[in-house]
Amino acid sequence: MKAALRCAEKALEEGEVPIGAVVVQDGKIISRGHNRRTKRQIATAHAEIEAIEKACKKLNSWRIPGCEIYVTLEPCPMCLGAMLNARIKKVYFGAYEAKGRSMTAEIASSNILNHKIEVEGGVMEAKCAQILSDFFSEMRKRDKD
Repeated sequence: MKAALRCAEKALEEGEVPIGAVVVQDGKIISRGHNRRTKRQIATAHAEIEAIEKACKKLNSWRIPGCEIYVTLEPCPMCLGAMLNARIKKVYFGAYEAKGRSMTAEIASSNILNHKIEVEGGVMEAKCAQILSDFFSEMRKRDKD
């Protein structure tokens, strides 16, 4: 998760919402990603999508079943869908999504899907939540000025 936080810091430096992700295979990071929605003006430019795409290219396969992903914020449904499609084995996330009820674990283990993902939330939760909280506090302060 420390590596995912470094990716989130890179997003922060670029003025993006600070979310970072890394894909790990056999205990080694094989790809990294961070939020780039504002820079790229693409709705799908999430940290997880970037990290998954890079991992697929590196492994030359759209299926990466031996991989795990670490992400600083609980994945949105789109990103969880990408994880399911890529056949990722496990997702670790830091901060829980503040808006609404968390559905990640329920969706990832649902019997209606042909693949299941193990989910572990709250990894380094305080640090992951703090970088987001600081970002949005600063943004609100700038908007008032």
